[in-house]
Amino acid sequence: MRKIVVGCRKSALAVTQTEQVISDLTLLSQEHGMDFTFELKNIVTKGDLILDVTLSKVGGKGLFVKEIEQAMLDKEIDMAVHCLKDMPFELPKGLINGAVPKREDPRDCLISRSGAGLKDLKYGARVGTSSLRRSSQLAALRPDLIIEPIRGNIDSRLRKLENGEFDAIILAVAGLNRMGWEDRITEILSPETFLPAVGQGALGIECREDDAELRKLLNLYNDPQTALEVTAERTFLGVLNGGCHVPIGAFAVLNQAPNREAEATEHALQEITLTGMVGKSDGSIILRETHTGELPVQVGEEVAKLLIGNGAEKILTETMSH
Repeated sequence: MRKIVVGCRKSALAVTQTEQVISDLTLLSQEHGMDFTFELKNIVTKGDLILDVTLSKVGGKGLFVKEIEQAMLDKEIDMAVHCLKDMPFELPKGLINGAVPKREDPRDCLISRSGAGLKDLKYGARVGTSSLRRSSQLAALRPDLIIEPIRGNIDSRLRKLENGEFDAIILAVAGLNRMGWEDRITEILSPETFLPAVGQGALGIECREDDAELRKLLNLYNDPQTALEVTAERTFLGVLNGGCHVPIGAFAVLNQAPNREAEATEHALQEITLTGMVGKSDGSIILRETHTGELPVQVGEEVAKLLIGNGAEKILTETMSH
């Protein structure tokens, strides 16, 4: 029997979602006659230690995964469960994303102390978020709001709201759902007006590329639809070379191609619709483009090219130079 050591951040959300994955993989391994046991190992990342500075100023997404990835390369752990939106586009040599399980709700939500939705928040309300993507879209929709940085785990952010430090905060619906705190949500923000982060709501199960035994199990756990959608989104991100430093959002939906004879067959032709955005951090400019196609990589590349053609490159360069 092989013991799989699973690396995990210490936050309540990270532990909760990792334990759920371990439970799912335990059942899968039993169903398919694989002899695995799992052990959770907590790892503190740089992103967990630096809480008084916005992510964009201290290194972006990789802050939450670097120490975990090094432990994997050193064979101290065998796999890790990440929020896919925290995973950089390029992974270290020797590591791969072994599975993307079925996606949770990808949308953002507003939680307010008064119970007011976004359009009904009082003039000049203080809204907490450290995401430039969220700040950009908030400022475009409500220029009067005072948008202030907020760091910390999901539970500490909710406490800051309750303590009166903010009138409202923006969080991912997926994290609240996984914690069983969906009743705290005041308003879910539609992707039609408020695009989520690339890969939001999805998990990435990272492992060593040469671990054939574990990869066989993870392949069974992979959700093909989610994998195609996030491939389009992450390709878009990769072309724009984006991260936490810049306001970039994307949302892909896989849908059956209409009016095709193949639709009723097992190999029905599917199309992916991707909407991407790049904006100025102050919300003064928001660029959005949508493209539909059959290949996720090509769809991601096309939306990025459309945005670049409309001036996205200049916005990204200006944002990253600040």
